[in-house]
Amino acid sequence: MDKTYGLKKTACMMVTVFAGMGAGAGHAKDMSFKEVADALHAVMEADRTVYTRLIVNRLQNEEKVIKASEHWKDEKALVLPAQMFRFGAEMVAEKKANFTYSLLSLWPINKQNAAKTAVEKDGLKAVAAKPEQPYYQTETLGGKKYFTAIYADRAVAQACIACHNAHKDSPRTDFKLGETMGGVVIRLPMK
Repeated sequence: MDKTYGLKKTACMMVTVFAGMGAGAGHAKDMSFKEVADALHAVMEADRTVYTRLIVNRLQNEEKVIKASEHWKDEKALVLPAQMFRFGAEMVAEKKANFTYSLLSLWPINKQNAAKTAVEKDGLKAVAAKPEQPYYQTETLGGKKYFTAIYADRAVAQACIACHNAHKDSPRTDFKLGETMGGVVIRLPMK
């Protein structure tokens, strides 16, 4: 069985379980790379939004029980939503799940989260201009061809903009609620 089929089968099962489609979800081999990327992103976006709104924003900004900090271990604080996302991406990479994802920005606080490839740069510009429209492209990296999808990552809670607008290393300090702050980049190998 080729790896692409396995990835598509996994994504199809995710769609079936998370979207509640039941047994009639279709055949995994019939899913396009776009459909697989969209399904993966739907789960990532939901998890990221839930953590940001229900955990960080509630505990830090509303109830003022504990704060979120990039130095979470030393300060006995919550992990920042961007860090939680990166930790998840690192665990997926360790499992060799046959896809990668990351959170990048045109205005990164952490320079390692800046766009590096032409597709990343073009995609981040595109989703900043039209956040409701994902950016899809193919690219060759290290001699391998990838389907790359980039989705707008928006400020979903006050915690997002408060952190980014106040951070000493932030190249941009005027984010507003609902505004695109960066993008989720998903890469699927095509062969």
